[in-house]
Amino acid sequence: MCGIIGIVGKKEVAPMLIDGLKRLEYRGYDSAGIATLVNGGIERRRAEGKITNLETLVAGSPIGGTMGIGHTRWATHGLPNEINAHPHANDRCVLVHNGIIENFQELRQELAAKGHRFETETDTEAVVHLVSDFLSQGMTPQEAVAASLKRLEGAFALAILFTGAEGLMISARRGSPLAIGYGDGEMFVGSDALALAPLTRRICYLEEGDWAEITADGAIVHDEAGAIVERAIRQTATSGAMIGKGNFPHFMLKEIYEQPAVIGDTLHTLLNPWNKVVTLQGLPFDLTRIPRVTIIACGTSFHAGMVAKYWLEQIARVPVDLDIASEFRYRAIDMQPGGLSIFISQSGETADTLAAQRYAKAQGQHIMVVVNVAESSMAREADAVLLTHAGPEIGVASTKAFTTQLTVLACLAIDMASKRGAIDAARAAELCSALTEVPSRCNEVLVHDEAIAELAREIMDAHDVLYLGRGTGYPIALEGALKLKEISYIHAEGYAAGEMKHGPIALIDEYVPVIVIAPSDNLFDKTASNMQEVIARGGRVIFLSDAAGIKKLGNMAAATIELPTVDPFVAPILYTIPVQLLSYHTAVLKGTDVDQPRNLAKSVTVE
Repeated sequence: MCGIIGIVGKKEVAPMLIDGLKRLEYRGYDSAGIATLVNGGIERRRAEGKITNLETLVAGSPIGGTMGIGHTRWATHGLPNEINAHPHANDRCVLVHNGIIENFQELRQELAAKGHRFETETDTEAVVHLVSDFLSQGMTPQEAVAASLKRLEGAFALAILFTGAEGLMISARRGSPLAIGYGDGEMFVGSDALALAPLTRRICYLEEGDWAEITADGAIVHDEAGAIVERAIRQTATSGAMIGKGNFPHFMLKEIYEQPAVIGDTLHTLLNPWNKVVTLQGLPFDLTRIPRVTIIACGTSFHAGMVAKYWLEQIARVPVDLDIASEFRYRAIDMQPGGLSIFISQSGETADTLAAQRYAKAQGQHIMVVVNVAESSMAREADAVLLTHAGPEIGVASTKAFTTQLTVLACLAIDMASKRGAIDAARAAELCSALTEVPSRCNEVLVHDEAIAELAREIMDAHDVLYLGRGTGYPIALEGALKLKEISYIHAEGYAAGEMKHGPIALIDEYVPVIVIAPSDNLFDKTASNMQEVIARGGRVIFLSDAAGIKKLGNMAAATIELPTVDPFVAPILYTIPVQLLSYHTAVLKGTDVDQPRNLAKSVTVE
């Protein structure tokens, strides 16, 4: 969940390290630090809090050197303070770490018995002393790291510098992503391509268990057994120009407004608008022979999977199991032979989802991933990859990644339904037409931004907020509640509207705003009945519906947002945008940090 960067360069490296950390801050912002080698010795600066604090510290106390490492932290072990901030060091080496060392307590006890003195509460410091212990036995840095990796249990990405070894950095990965960037007489290491975007577009991704010797001239990569191996160098499409806020006050708002464009970009890769046919290229398995689908994801991606379950079961007529990645593999389920397992992740590095993917692979499942990063671990290990083409998403609360996931999954549902004969060509064309209209309909929804900002004033002082929906509106209710919790810190819950009378209706009073998601579909009348139950008990309803729905029930609600009239199939995509905007404007009014909410990080690379 932390972000790391390393540079073996030709010029003063500290400004480049801090710039790289700013691009990685979405991965964690509890503390930050950098370290460089100067005349063979370690110089280090660390600060609690966000990277601006580190930047201020370095401005007042400059740090030299042409090679160095940096880290922005999401705390796992130890308080988020300066002493626990990375890089961690002793007199022999300094390193940064993303992940969790599961056997760190055992290592600490062993090394303390040898006379090593620990100063922090972190698991990472055990690695510093372990490497140093092997160095003290006369090993080279390469030998010491190779020996240390054999002792470590858990997940990690590491970048290590050594006193007296100017020009050498060693990096390693197991369970956490790490990329090596190739420059002109200089080399780079980063948690992802985004960190390296302004520095180079030539990227090599280390594979599971790899470690690498990095100098200004290149990298020598070793596999887990220590053998020297070749890893492909790719040209990444990510550029530094893709990650600015433009004229928007926050990344989140910018990314909400990018949704019409990125949904269109995603559709262009999957759907031909002229003949109204979805084409999923290069699938190495036959969708007509899939007996069962399993969808696995976390957080917002899980909500996308929930919508996909409705679509695949209703349209493609295939049974679907849906599971939270962090729970899935611990049930040790025997999966149906020949099944399709779909894994959804913005980063393609989510630790729980990746572990579940490997479990399903071992169970003989066909593996499909829906990801935003083509070079991610999940993508590289899958049988089939469906890319979302959302572009870099910097705001921690996912917006455009979610709606492009829905777009991809909608295309999959149409293609699978068509191939299995569950729908005819005419219905498939109708669904394709509805999808092609989504980008323009999204623009129509964004017109309501100012009105939604005013409605946020109804929400900002609430202690509890409920979101209700039925059918595919239920996952959007869950997503709306999650967004509000994430960035405004208001307690919110999403419910299937029919479940209200089974307990949650006890929460209703005049102080609890209730957001009702109710497109005019076959469940509208039932949702309307549940809404009336809420109003009868004094609930303040904000009603999201189309013209027909508002005509029927709008006068009963405290406020309404009229959305375009569309095929119910695509309604979940459109109804997502107002709940995103409502959470955004509520958070702005409350003065919270919209892009970097407390305790959260974007890419969850630890279990």
